[in-house]
Amino acid sequence: MERRSRRRRMLVVAAAGGVLALAAGLAWFQPQKLLIDERVDEALPAAATAPPGTPGDTAPAQRQARRPDPEPKVLAAGPFRSLGHATSGRAVALELADGRRFLRLERLRTSNGPDLFVYLSTAAADAPRDTFDDDFRSLGRLKANQGSQNYEIRDGIPLDRYRTVVIWCRRFTYAFGAAALG
Repeated sequence: MERRSRRRRMLVVAAAGGVLALAAGLAWFQPQKLLIDERVDEALPAAATAPPGTPGDTAPAQRQARRPDPEPKVLAAGPFRSLGHATSGRAVALELADGRRFLRLERLRTSNGPDLFVYLSTAAADAPRDTFDDDFRSLGRLKANQGSQNYEIRDGIPLDRYRTVVIWCRRFTYAFGAAALG
């Protein structure tokens, strides 16, 4: 009888350990993300304007006559190429009239993942996948794996040095796709 009780206890402990291991694996790998697409469609970024009634604000009549802000200036652009996952779309570096710079991902389509970021890298877009995180600047977490989205490029990030945009999975140190800013 004691042998049966001991065996049952070992089975319960093993089953509980298996459930915990499965739960930990699901939390770490997040395989459900492969089945769920997230979409963001942001408008083009616009230059900042002074709010009405602040110094430098033009009179209402002059404001109405003023032309709309010019389109952002394209500094560089390039199509995505697939690396670890099928990735398509276009990366565009933009400069607004007020001097701020943005990276715009247009019509992006890639796989979803548990820890995706947008990097600017010094590695060439056709470099080996494991080199994109050798010298990079993170622009932040990827907002969605589909659609068009904007990321501010902070001052001090020279686009003549960081010429490649990478969709990077930080958890698994893995590049999904890259675009050369040419």
